[in-house]
Amino acid sequence: MLFLSGCSFGSKEMKIEKPVSESNSVSILDIQKKAEQNVKDATQKGQEKINKAMENAGLDDLSFVKKYSKATIKTNMGNIEVEFFGKDSPITVNNFMKLASEGFFDGTKFHRVIKDFMIQGGDPNSKDDDWSNDGMGGPGYAFKDEFNSKKLVRGSLAMANSGPNTNGSQFFVVTAEETPWLDGKHTNFGKVTNGMDVVDKIEAMEANENDHPLEDVVIKGIDLK
Repeated sequence: MLFLSGCSFGSKEMKIEKPVSESNSVSILDIQKKAEQNVKDATQKGQEKINKAMENAGLDDLSFVKKYSKATIKTNMGNIEVEFFGKDSPITVNNFMKLASEGFFDGTKFHRVIKDFMIQGGDPNSKDDDWSNDGMGGPGYAFKDEFNSKKLVRGSLAMANSGPNTNGSQFFVVTAEETPWLDGKHTNFGKVTNGMDVVDKIEAMEANENDHPLEDVVIKGIDLK
């Protein structure tokens, strides 16, 4: 569909814009170059902002990923054993481990479950009984994506986000056999090695229209190994 603006009909004349002449081509190129530079500058400033936030959050310290490679996510429905992709996504893995070591996830819930797709948790807002803001919380900072060649398939552990470079604390476990539409959009930072039966039980729980389980699935703690 073609929309026309700046045109009028009826008794009034319709203004016809003249084609751009060669004399104007230089100014057009200048405008394009300036626009491209503005985008480049904005991207650079955005990256600098992300880097500063990561530095302030201590995400440049990879001490946890050097020490641990696995974890047990303990829930009121059973344990989920995971193995991390520390070499492929070190910042993401280290962030998860750091938060786990601080007890950040303790008392949080799996606040979103979608059958044949995934279960999602890691939001501090889910600790209370108010469901209205579940899925909107985080650690107070965001960090960059770390995409890798590993596909998001059943058992994958990945970061939830609200767009590029908006990772925080929320994560999900894939229950579908494969999810190619998520590859390159969510950082894949680990996999379930034991306890997929627990994941499946959580996924199968009855949920409301917002995919929130009607019964609480609580993370009691996460032990690093």
